[in-house]
Amino acid sequence: MDNQWQYKVEQAVARIRVFDHEAAERAQRHSDSLTKPPGSLGKLEAIACQLAGITGQLWPDMSRKTVIVMAGDHGVCEEGVSAFPPEVTPQMVLNFLSGGAAVNVLARQAGADVICVDVGVNAELEHPRLVSRKVVRGTANMAKQPAMSREQALQAIAVGIELVDEQVAAGVRVFATGEMGIGNTTASSAIASVLTGLSPEQSVGSGTGINGEARARKIDVVKRAIALNKPDASDPVDVLAKVGGAEIAGLVGVIIGAAANGCPVAIDGFISSAAALAASRIAEQAKPYMIASHLSQEQGHQGLLEAIGLTPMIRLEMRLGEGTGAVLSFHFIDAALKLMQEMATFESAGVSKG
Repeated sequence: MDNQWQYKVEQAVARIRVFDHEAAERAQRHSDSLTKPPGSLGKLEAIACQLAGITGQLWPDMSRKTVIVMAGDHGVCEEGVSAFPPEVTPQMVLNFLSGGAAVNVLARQAGADVICVDVGVNAELEHPRLVSRKVVRGTANMAKQPAMSREQALQAIAVGIELVDEQVAAGVRVFATGEMGIGNTTASSAIASVLTGLSPEQSVGSGTGINGEARARKIDVVKRAIALNKPDASDPVDVLAKVGGAEIAGLVGVIIGAAANGCPVAIDGFISSAAALAASRIAEQAKPYMIASHLSQEQGHQGLLEAIGLTPMIRLEMRLGEGTGAVLSFHFIDAALKLMQEMATFESAGVSKG
């Protein structure tokens, strides 16, 4: 069975097209012809060129947008690493499905859909809008044993890939990563430490709002989990299985799936960036398809982005997750494309070039 999921992941990786540098250069030339000093629109110009390189089109249609919120529970919550109990995960899933969470509000404003996926929630959930692709009923406590088997990690990645394939077939052209899972900043901190070399003291932040003694306990848990499981930094699937989470692995699949379908994917905060780093280690050619939305207040986030080679668009001191920062980036993607499409050129406007 392990080979089945491995094959699906490998097939998706093989579908990722090389970034079209020629199209990106065409977009840059067009941008430089617009009525402004070259480069004066900063990251908006860079986004427009990146979108051209991803799609091969000067101004691609990015009207259909979706944020995929992967949900899963974490056995490591037994160690007291979160300010909230595990019961909050299924409760928040129902909140997403009823449209009451922050990501729902921001997605409505951005004209985007929210898809909530149960890939590892430790509860039986039923809702007409829930996408149920459960791989595990919560991970095991990584401070005592591996969080998942390798097969489960690969299956969760495959879930993300398959979901993106389905959404692209339905007309979606740009994605954002979101997640829900009490305890998942602990797993993400462990992933960050293994894949970047950051110490747990550097990778562990406040998460749901812990500090002092609780944060020290969280650091100790991450150290113990890494020492016990000995995840192989050269094998990102091994890292995801031993100290990750089902929803994090699911997001790895979303990112690889977006790249395989020639679609940009906006990366949210710390947890999504842990998934993005793992995805980039599985498929380096997926990196140009990633757009870093914001810099989280979680202290390990900067190190994760640097390890991938991404620069965040905005800094709003957010640390909610859910895909909130990534959804905000949809506005900037729209703005970048509108500028390319609607601004006059020096020639058409009769404006003298500098």
